[in-house]
Amino acid sequence: MISKSRFSTKYNDNQITLIEYLKNQIHSGRCFLKSKYIAKDLGLSSKEVGTNMAILSEICPDFSIERYSYSNSTTWLVSPGKLPSIQKRMENPIISV
Repeated sequence: MISKSRFSTKYNDNQITLIEYLKNQIHSGRCFLKSKYIAKDLGLSSKEVGTNMAILSEICPDFSIERYSYSNSTTWLVSPGKLPSIQKRMENPIISV
C-alpha cells in the first residue's frame, strides 16, 4: 500500500482509499464500477463513494472518471488518466515469449 505522504494534501482519507482501489481495478484498462459495490468493498456508504468519485473526476489526473449511468446505483466509467507511467504500461504491455 502506498503511504499517505506520497499524495498531496488535496486528497482526504476516503479519496486516497478510492484512488488505491481504482488503481487495482483498472489493471487491464477501462472498467465500469458501481458505487454500491465500491462502497461494499471499502466499507463506505454509496453516498460517500459518489461524492468522492465526483470530486476525483475533477482533481485526480491519474484517472479519467465519468458518471456513466444510474440504475439502482451510479455506474462510473474509469480509465487511466494522464499519468505517463500508467498510460505507457497500457499502450505497451509486456509480452512474454
